[in-house]
Amino acid sequence: MPTAAPLNEIVALSAHALSDAIRNRRVSCREVMQAYLAHIDHVNPSLNAIVARRGSEELLREAGERDAQLAAGQWLGWLHGMPQAPKDLTAVRGMVTSMGSLVYKDQVTAHDSIIVERMRAAGAIFIGRSNVPEFGLGSHTYNKVYGTTGNPYDVTKTAGGSSGGAAAALAARMLPVADGSDFGGSLRNPAAFCNVYGMRPSAGRVPPGPSPEVFLKQLSYEGPMGRTPRDVALMLSVMAGYDKRAPLSLTDDPAQFALPLDADLSGKRVGWLGDWGGYLPMEAGILDLCVQALKDLEATGCRAVDYQVPFAGDRLWRMWLVHRHLMVGGQFQALVENPETRKLVKPALIWEVEGLDGMTARQVYQATEERSAWYQTVLRMFDDVDYLAVPSAQVFPFDAALDWPKEIAGRPMDTYHRWMETVTPWTLAGCPVISVPVGFNAAGLPMGMQLIGPPRGDLAVLRLAHAYEQVRDWVQDRPPQALWA
Repeated sequence: MPTAAPLNEIVALSAHALSDAIRNRRVSCREVMQAYLAHIDHVNPSLNAIVARRGSEELLREAGERDAQLAAGQWLGWLHGMPQAPKDLTAVRGMVTSMGSLVYKDQVTAHDSIIVERMRAAGAIFIGRSNVPEFGLGSHTYNKVYGTTGNPYDVTKTAGGSSGGAAAALAARMLPVADGSDFGGSLRNPAAFCNVYGMRPSAGRVPPGPSPEVFLKQLSYEGPMGRTPRDVALMLSVMAGYDKRAPLSLTDDPAQFALPLDADLSGKRVGWLGDWGGYLPMEAGILDLCVQALKDLEATGCRAVDYQVPFAGDRLWRMWLVHRHLMVGGQFQALVENPETRKLVKPALIWEVEGLDGMTARQVYQATEERSAWYQTVLRMFDDVDYLAVPSAQVFPFDAALDWPKEIAGRPMDTYHRWMETVTPWTLAGCPVISVPVGFNAAGLPMGMQLIGPPRGDLAVLRLAHAYEQVRDWVQDRPPQALWA
């Protein structure tokens, strides 16, 4: 690796350290914005992680307003004066929300999503958007509006998705912390591919919307990404909390996530699922990195044990397909049925919508019964162990010119998301999951491991990730320094 130029001290700070520095006026919001914009100008052209960038003059003016508020004794919250680039799937008032689609490339949003409302209220300054796959489909960030996002460790490889722009920007120090969303691994996979942390919270922890449908869509949730578990937890404290517009959102006080994460983990049991007894094909090297990470985790006082899932993997996949077709196909059916917009959308979306053809209400009900059976199984699993662990992905970051991996270890992948099957069980269970970095293969490409807690055990999962980071901090040990050399 070439010798790297020193990183700007402001940009190098963790998000929680940066927030403290701003609040205590050791650094001004304007200085923070200047440092980040200069770094983005240097790094982003090679990555294409942040898109729809706003003008520097306007952003510096907003940063100056945040400084004036601090001078008057008004601190808005943890994100005060911090640059953010909300994922280009979530609504931001006055900005284009393209969803990576030519259909919506000029759509200026008139309202904020709930999480953006909260980020804005906490003092964030929105500098642009983080790039996504078209409609967030597939774990590889490319689209016809903004192009492809490269991996910070090898720009010819994918950054994952759908929160690929957010993960790449975080790893490259272009954002201090980020928001993302996850249906089929969209917070976990890009975190693994970019050597950062990505958390899918418990079902209902972060209220989605506002949305025209508020009861059925229970599988896609927004969540935080960061370079430390502490940053992830603090971002969750901003995003989480009940909202009456999301009737299934949880009522727990989100302030719990702003508390210290130190905890005694002595004797806690971590069930290692590996490749599910050979059911999940894995690229060579992934399991080895995770096993080594389990050894590091045991240094915290935990005990890792091999665990066999008492539920057939193919049974899970069948119910997943029904739920996926129902949620995605139902939302975007009108685009596919309209000949003018159908020709603008990617094949994966057409496939999801066509999966609804012939589906009966009875089949949907049976799939929800199956999901319920899986949930009951997961509850029994957590009677045996305190946490579960499984790889975050089944392949290392692949060639960015490829739409999706067609085979793993010689086994063909029959859908655009089959290669991400390792994440789907925990989406279906509604469990809190965080992807933690576990190291790199011989080619220098990152990987991650999912740490899974029981339903609503978000704080316990964050504490486990924090304890692991104290033993092995891959983010600090292996930054993508070549980007700013």
